[in-house]
Amino acid sequence: MTLENLQAPNFTLQNENGEQVSLQDYQGKNVILYFYPKDLTPGCTTQACDFRDSYEDFSDLNAVILGVSLDDAAKHTKFIEKHGLPFSLLVDAEHKVAEAYGVWTLKKNFGKEYMGIERTTFLINEQGIVEKEWRKVRVKNHIEDVLNYLKTRTN
Repeated sequence: MTLENLQAPNFTLQNENGEQVSLQDYQGKNVILYFYPKDLTPGCTTQACDFRDSYEDFSDLNAVILGVSLDDAAKHTKFIEKHGLPFSLLVDAEHKVAEAYGVWTLKKNFGKEYMGIERTTFLINEQGIVEKEWRKVRVKNHIEDVLNYLKTRTN
């Protein structure tokens, strides 16, 4: 499933503060929407901290960052506070948004199969179109790839 060049599925999810956040709140901005498996795990922490460390660069390119996982608001708050994350993490407990974006998939780990979020990043442009997607993300150098793509297409 690819969403590139399609209207991004709209959503409204709760953030770490219990506030409702909708994709449409960010019209006129680039949205870096990234789905990740679980708060406070090594790969997800590295990814979130890499986004944190490049936050100003993304802001300079008219981009906001939103992370999405199945974790609840309290766990998101703990994750944000522990690592000083300057962006919101959204609660998709029933994986409806993950399904809409095609990232709720069958995973295998240590011989066990289960449904879970496949680490994926979407760039949704100012018009609400999915301009680029990175599926089955490897954390190393991923944020640089997203930032470089955004820089080259805006210059």
